[in-house]
Amino acid sequence: MKGVRQIAVDQLVNYLATDPIQKMPKIMSLAKKLDSKHQYEYYIDGIYNALMDENSNWHKFTENLFKEVNTKSIRKLAECFMVNSTLVGGPRRDKIKAKYNCNVPWALLIDPTSACNLSCTGCWAAEYGKKYNLSYDILDSVVKQGKKLGIFWYLFSGGEPLIRKDDIIKLCAKHQDCFFFAFTNGTLVDEKLCEDMRKVGNFVLAFSIEGDEEATDMRRGKGCYQKVISAMELMKKHNLLFGYSTCYHHYNTESVASDEFVDDMIARGCRFAWNFTYIPIGKDAKLDFIATPEQRAYMYKRIQEIRATKPIFALDFWNDGEAAHGCIAGGRSYLHINANGDVEPCAFIHYANVNIKNATLLEALQSPLFMEYKKHQPFSENMLRPCPLLDNPEILMEMVHNSNAYSTQLEGPETVDELCAKTIAAAEKWAPVADKLWEERQKELAS
Repeated sequence: MKGVRQIAVDQLVNYLATDPIQKMPKIMSLAKKLDSKHQYEYYIDGIYNALMDENSNWHKFTENLFKEVNTKSIRKLAECFMVNSTLVGGPRRDKIKAKYNCNVPWALLIDPTSACNLSCTGCWAAEYGKKYNLSYDILDSVVKQGKKLGIFWYLFSGGEPLIRKDDIIKLCAKHQDCFFFAFTNGTLVDEKLCEDMRKVGNFVLAFSIEGDEEATDMRRGKGCYQKVISAMELMKKHNLLFGYSTCYHHYNTESVASDEFVDDMIARGCRFAWNFTYIPIGKDAKLDFIATPEQRAYMYKRIQEIRATKPIFALDFWNDGEAAHGCIAGGRSYLHINANGDVEPCAFIHYANVNIKNATLLEALQSPLFMEYKKHQPFSENMLRPCPLLDNPEILMEMVHNSNAYSTQLEGPETVDELCAKTIAAAEKWAPVADKLWEERQKELAS
């Protein structure tokens, strides 16, 4: 027999999955009752105010979401994120953090395979080689271990993760209390995958795109833009939840930030946008692709404008350091397991002490490199300089040396000193610009 709290949780999910704007007063009442320690009251009130304002872009975002995305996907998103990951997983993670004095993330990023059918310029994953895979049993074990730690959110990268789409769908079907998400080049999306995604309800795609057709094909290969657009059309036809992921760099920042591009992505059905900046991973990395300080500052302000005016949930993996209170890697909010099983603090930090094939997830979180991350985070008092590689390379060198971590780039290992030598100049140029932006932000908050 269900307890009172579980009945309230079920009712909250039902409200969230069916016309939440009309049921917002009931949702607010239930949410505040479930948030007995008032941990999320600020966010609950903020969401309420945004959704109830009919002129708000978030009101329009929610209306579009419920008109165009199937109910099962919305219900699974609400259940897995708001209930399992937050109300259930949050206290569980906090308890383990306190017991073992280590970070415990809310999400895991996993590479099922290093294989890929493209060869994109500057791809960080290419440095692993294309012959590595994690078996289904290992993937399943990681999810099982993660749930015991309070982790219900799993992201896939690669390689191209949809090369393993059958195993991913199998995982989604087995772990219906979790939500799964894949970054994809879009070339392997077909009718069967869309039908399978409708059935499981807990799997979402982010399509990698570099802006307009010219910018995308320049980095990903001729014809890739049209393949992504075709995949989006197929997903939209099946009323599936999806978004886009873009890497902004020296040659495409203005394109991916333009009204034309963002509005086009929204019109094609994208509900969220992940924005990453280019990182020079690998010995042959192209340093001219690194965004200038001016471009990075522009993106900081531009993403805020997009969030305030357009019906899409936009994120910036670097410039949102303020909201995340610095770097989220090292298990603080997420970690990365590559296709060879090496447990890394971040998808862009290719160093590790342990491999998931012969260590538990909890042991990995207590490994020397992860404990170095915990010791040093945040890496700067300026939350617009959150990254130990791009913004504070001297700290990354110290952490890797102190932990005796090994390079996980199996096809072309590079020392941490070699890696950081490529970002020192960029960090020095960004620092005064970031400090000025941060000072302006503090004055804005104080006024």
